[in-house]
Amino acid sequence: MIQVLFVCMGNICRSPTAEGVFRYYVEQAKLADDIKIDSAGTHAYHVGEQPDSRSQMAALKRGFNLSTIRARQVHLQDFTTFDYVLAMDKQNHKILQSLCPPSEKQRLHLFLDFAPQLMTSEVPDPYYGQGQTGFEHVLNLVEAASKGLLDHLRAKLNE
Repeated sequence: MIQVLFVCMGNICRSPTAEGVFRYYVEQAKLADDIKIDSAGTHAYHVGEQPDSRSQMAALKRGFNLSTIRARQVHLQDFTTFDYVLAMDKQNHKILQSLCPPSEKQRLHLFLDFAPQLMTSEVPDPYYGQGQTGFEHVLNLVEAASKGLLDHLRAKLNE
């Protein structure tokens, strides 16, 4: 089994969107028994809360249900449990690097590394000031990176 953790700051916008979208793609590919998926935040601002309503609304319009996801904070054991710890942006990647034991650093990646065609490395935080278009933009990036990640993991599973 391959285990994937998506991480942003508060775990209410970007990382739960990535969790929901990627879970949908994994289920469609009939790989749910082979790939475990979760999300977390580097900060404890929203622990126990559902994803932001704007994230949920944008995702639901595209057929992705985020309503069962609850925010949690990254735990030290995540760095040994998850094979891939995927940060949404460089700031959270840097925080993860500071928390991660040196022997586990190979698990850390930027999520958009799996969508090089986008020619950007960060999923921007839509929480403040971007309106609904910011959440739609996040979904576009997340869908592209999810497809790339799924291709990558399929290859790993077939090794």
